Amino acid sequence: WKQKIDLLVPYVKKRVIEQIKAVALIIIYLVLFQTLILGIAIAEAGLIASGIAIVVFGLAFFMEGLFLGLMPLGEVIGVKLPQKSGLFVILVFSFILGVGVTFAEPAIGVLKAAGAFVKAWDAPLLFLLLNKYSNYLVYAVGIGVGMAVVSGMLRFIYNWSLKPFLYGGVVILTALSIWAEFNPNLRYVIGLAWDCGGVTTGPVTVPLVLALGIGISRIVSKGSSELSGFGVVTLASLFPIFTVIICGTLFLNKVPVPTVEKLFFTDPSIQEKSKYLFVSDIEYKGYALKNASPETLITLLGGKEQMLDFIEKIKNTDSMRKIIFGSEDIAVFERWLIDNGTQEQKLKVFGNIENINNTLKKYFFTEQKFLNVNDLITRNFFASMQAIIPLVIFLIIILMIILREKLPQPDEVFLGVVFSVIGMLLFNIGIELGLGKLGNQVGSKLPSSFKSIELVESKKIITNFDESVMQTAITPSGEKEKIFYIKNNNQYERVPYKNTEYDPISKTYIYTPIKSPMFGVEKSFGGYLIAILFAFVMGYGATLAEPALNALGLTVEELTVGTFKKSLLMQTVAIGVGIGISAGLAKIIWNIPLIWILVPPYAILMYLTKVSSEEYVNIGWDSAGVTTGPITVPLVLALGLGIGNQINVVEGFGILATASAFPILSVLSVGLYVNYKRKKMQATE
Repeated sequence: WKQKIDLLVPYVKKRVIEQIKAVALIIIYLVLFQTLILGIAIAEAGLIASGIAIVVFGLAFFMEGLFLGLMPLGEVIGVKLPQKSGLFVILVFSFILGVGVTFAEPAIGVLKAAGAFVKAWDAPLLFLLLNKYSNYLVYAVGIGVGMAVVSGMLRFIYNWSLKPFLYGGVVILTALSIWAEFNPNLRYVIGLAWDCGGVTTGPVTVPLVLALGIGISRIVSKGSSELSGFGVVTLASLFPIFTVIICGTLFLNKVPVPTVEKLFFTDPSIQEKSKYLFVSDIEYKGYALKNASPETLITLLGGKEQMLDFIEKIKNTDSMRKIIFGSEDIAVFERWLIDNGTQEQKLKVFGNIENINNTLKKYFFTEQKFLNVNDLITRNFFASMQAIIPLVIFLIIILMIILREKLPQPDEVFLGVVFSVIGMLLFNIGIELGLGKLGNQVGSKLPSSFKSIELVESKKIITNFDESVMQTAITPSGEKEKIFYIKNNNQYERVPYKNTEYDPISKTYIYTPIKSPMFGVEKSFGGYLIAILFAFVMGYGATLAEPALNALGLTVEELTVGTFKKSLLMQTVAIGVGIGISAGLAKIIWNIPLIWILVPPYAILMYLTKVSSEEYVNIGWDSAGVTTGPITVPLVLALGLGIGNQINVVEGFGILATASAFPILSVLSVGLYVNYKRKKMQATE
């Protein structure tokens, strides 16, 4: 055992350190930016740190399992399939593989979690795709990736150029997106669709598809196969955009048009379509309870008594709490009621003021105590099994039954599958507890650089509040405002009094600290500049930390015989991603339609693609794929949604889309410059 441990520890240590290197830079940057630049402490720091540690181990397990189990299967099938099967079988297999790898992508679960940030009345179609039909969204993405893999295999087999695919794909997608922009529901799906293109090119899709392609090209490629591995990543980014927009159009007539909250729940002409967004009537009413105003809820339920009866039923019915709050635990419901319920609702559940106050002291902002570890592990375990096992079974069936080949190194493959499941389980848990929370938190705090924000995580409760301590302040225009002072850590802070935060019956006041804008002025140029610079540095640093970019740089340097240096490619891609994330942030801050930001760079890209050589087109367009790694995608998505939620935009998608477009632009531009210098040097010799 000692000898085995002595051999195993250095191996495991190396794999874990690789993942720490990939994660550390961007995590440290986010934490330091929020704490030092914005001056806001990280809430739930212990839980987030634990989640990030779990992500590191999850990625280490997952990547090891990928290389031990899934990739060898893909490469063996890639070699044997063209030897024993015709073109039709190869293409059918490629399509099913493309669909399967999508389910196994770790970041695909982040898209489903994004549904909590979208209000049903603001963007009904987007809400439907991210909540009730989130599985349909994944199917649409999978079909897109399947189509991309089929196209990639045809390229490998017939040695086709990538350029015609790019011309056709970009023109069709741009036209489709411009058309969608004029539909009140579809315009909010555009950002999601383009972001899905970034989610698909992750640690499962790229290695497996490349392994399959390399295997096939060894046997059937009719031309030079040096660049055969390039291009398929690009196609896997483009096709899902098309399928997601098409998926959205299928439900257009079944959802209401965007409207205001009150009409969404109470207008008879809208209600039927509003209910379509939810699985059941209880979920529909529960959503109104959690998100609509008390007046709207009372109107929806038919009166105040009916509303209170509904609250009491939730208290007494486990199944209702499960549907509405995601847990049967009464503590979750009570906690929500203490934080968000009206006084009448609290009295209906707790009985009297004394019980309300005791429950308030018990539950007030102790969210971490409600972490249901069993539910967390069970839910993510089954999700991991559903993602990995069907894909593995499919590959083994193809290998052993269709191709009649033996399983290569079955013990290693089995171990790889186990590692993949464990890795995805840990990764999903870590995203939920750590990376997702951190990204959303930094995103929601970033607007404090240019506007005042409420620090919800720092809420405090003042019991036995005495109204006599209030004072009156007067504004320059002569308006009177009530204020009072609160003592925090031996310092006195002036607090504006809000009627909505005070409950005269229980004499409790909920105080939410407000963070003033960085330069003391709302919407200052300096504040906006800080936010944009933050986005650029984040994109630049995160890209340089991506292991896939380093591997791409080495490959490109070899293929171009040292003309395009690895360091030059890495810097070029990183700068492009930095610019892209900055542009995506600008889209969210100023609520700019995404199509306005995407059309200009893609129009330029069409020209650059036309005048660039085939090798640089393949390299440049695939460089966008390496920027969307398993760490970057969840963080960037959470960041965008956090910013959007804080400044009340309808949706916070689009950052991944811009982060994918601009590095292609930068690589093709530098590629043209490198080619120009090479030709100039050859002419002078």
